[in-house]
Amino acid sequence: LFALLVSSGDLELRHFFFPHSSVPNVVSAKRWLGLVRVFLFVDMMKQIFGKLPRKPSKSSQHEPNGDALNGNSFFNSSLGPNSLNSSKPGSAFKFSNSGSHLNGGTVNSHSSSSANSNQGKKTDPLASQAGLMLVSGIYEALPGFRDVPSTEKQSLFLKKLNMCCVVFDFSYPTKNLREKDIKKQTLLELVDYISSVTSKFNELAVQEMTRMISANLFRTFPSPNHDNKLLEIYDLEDEEPAMDPAWPHLQIVYELLLRFVVSPETDAKLAKRYMDHSFVLKLLDLFDSDDHRERDYLKTILHQIYGKFMVHRPFIRKAINNIFYRFIFETEKHNGIAELLEILGSIINGFALPLKEEHKLFLVRALIPLHKPKCASTYHQQLSYCITQFVEKDYKLADTVIRGLLKYWPVINSSKEVMFVGELEEVLEATQAAEFQRCVVPLFRQIGRCLNSSHFQVAERALFLWNNDHIRNLIIENRSVILPIIFPALERNTSGHWNQAVQSFTLNVRKIFTDVDHVLFDECLSRFQEDELKEKEMQERRELTWKRLEDVVSSTTAASNEAVLVSRFVSSIAIATATATSPTPMVGN
Repeated sequence: LFALLVSSGDLELRHFFFPHSSVPNVVSAKRWLGLVRVFLFVDMMKQIFGKLPRKPSKSSQHEPNGDALNGNSFFNSSLGPNSLNSSKPGSAFKFSNSGSHLNGGTVNSHSSSSANSNQGKKTDPLASQAGLMLVSGIYEALPGFRDVPSTEKQSLFLKKLNMCCVVFDFSYPTKNLREKDIKKQTLLELVDYISSVTSKFNELAVQEMTRMISANLFRTFPSPNHDNKLLEIYDLEDEEPAMDPAWPHLQIVYELLLRFVVSPETDAKLAKRYMDHSFVLKLLDLFDSDDHRERDYLKTILHQIYGKFMVHRPFIRKAINNIFYRFIFETEKHNGIAELLEILGSIINGFALPLKEEHKLFLVRALIPLHKPKCASTYHQQLSYCITQFVEKDYKLADTVIRGLLKYWPVINSSKEVMFVGELEEVLEATQAAEFQRCVVPLFRQIGRCLNSSHFQVAERALFLWNNDHIRNLIIENRSVILPIIFPALERNTSGHWNQAVQSFTLNVRKIFTDVDHVLFDECLSRFQEDELKEKEMQERRELTWKRLEDVVSSTTAASNEAVLVSRFVSSIAIATATATSPTPMVGN
């Protein structure tokens, strides 16, 4: 203003501002005007830069005790158990932090792998909004859903999801107690909201839900037993179950995810864009958790995802197959095989007929080889159910299944052999006569070996097959082939087995064959007696040959006074031939 007045043509104003100059120079006035413009520009820039967010100082990032908050990027979560509804609904929390790593109680603000998998989707404004909220370094509660109007609940829901992306280190139970409690109460409120919402979730809500879930659930397990093939050094059944210290929060996140998936307000066509193949793979990786409670939740959630997202079904089956292949042929270590088989049991039960070739290959290449690992006892019940489901769906698969069992039949593991006989009974119960006849010879050769097992439980379990009406009828129909195979085992059990119960059960089986076909039984008995007599005569000849050899050796040593070593490993046939063709027996020295 001063420069403008000076540069004007008013002489009185000029003399007022320049009393010591009679005629002020207009050029000087222009110079003053330039300086004023510079000052105005500098002041304007100060105001602009003052409105921009400033980088927080180190003191604002850390708590007084040295713990920092982890502002993990924002993901979706799962529903909590029904029992969680009884908990007091807390209010959601509000946090601010520019982010550092979650190590030893610190909290890290990072983007999750789930967010990376959803590249190309438009970025939500809440992410930038939450970034601005991370400046103050505080973690405070937001109002509850009951305290805001209905029009603001959707926005509050998104804010609460963003706040729950903070991940705390539960290996330090005394750190961030207040913040952990705020997060727990917020998760409980989200569970209640998911259960009571009456409008469809929009795309932004689905995206934020998925991101929060990924931030809280998807992690790497640090167990030293992973990828360890030296299973001989420990017994899986003797290990105490591991309990994740973060489970109180993880349980609510899993429950939130479960309720979100099963909610009728979740649009499958929209949700599949964010719960994509990458999300499913990371969910399957969690089945290797040491905590059985987590695996139980995962089992239920994956089954619901399989039912809701039909487009993901082939991919889920293929991914489970790959887990089985790696377990069978590489690591022989995985904690979630039983839960995955339980899911597959329900899936197989829903297969349409006729079975696709893909499903038959899954049976041959994955399910049957699962009998091979030494730790098969940990999941054998679920595996047996899956195998039986296939045979019930298509009885023609019985021969394939039975021959597969015989291929992986244990040799020295008696407890595993008992399980195999039990599974064999379930398969035979669903087997038709034509399929039974195809495998009857190798099958009952193995059953005969089981009947003569010195482990009484193996022999007893094999004898129990005759208690099943269907199996007994199949055996009776094919008795002309079966009885000659197992008759020697029955006779040896009757006279020589050390266990009285086994002897008693064997007599019952013999009586069944006697009552059904006495002629066949007598033929088998006479043949067995003849074979026993031949075996006895051969044994006597063998002993006589050795006695003659010993006599020759003793006479030779008496004459020469030299020690002679006679090898008893020379075959009796060679000895008999030598003694027949030469007057001097074979003597080794």
